[in-house]
Amino acid sequence: MAWAVDMSILLDIYLADPAFGRSSAACLARCSGEGLLLCPVTYVELAPAFAGNVTLQRSFLQEVGVEWAVPWTMDDTYAAHRLWHDHVTRKRAGHAGKRPVADVLIEAFAQRFQGLITRNPKHFTTVQVLTP
Repeated sequence: MAWAVDMSILLDIYLADPAFGRSSAACLARCSGEGLLLCPVTYVELAPAFAGNVTLQRSFLQEVGVEWAVPWTMDDTYAAHRLWHDHVTRKRAGHAGKRPVADVLIEAFAQRFQGLITRNPKHFTTVQVLTP
């Protein structure tokens, strides 16, 4: 079953990050046989790194073996709805800090798959997380 890939991993590789670039690339290489895919939200998050150039972004994703045309489903919406409700409830009770809604959407999407490859495991608690 395929893995969803978080933006942090892709930026590590694209920007040749000296601390994380190689380990992130190696992690994707190890998981590529299971399939690598991108949440539509992550696709949007990557736009600034590619100066809004869709052709350049797609070329990079193809080069690293990440499928980007995976549709968002209504089940993803329901999962995100539950996750956001739970987060806001915990936050109002003083048991959670700030969390970007984008992370909630990415986590909900990743629930359909093997899990999420990320450098930010503490942000994603309902899916299996793989870190480089």
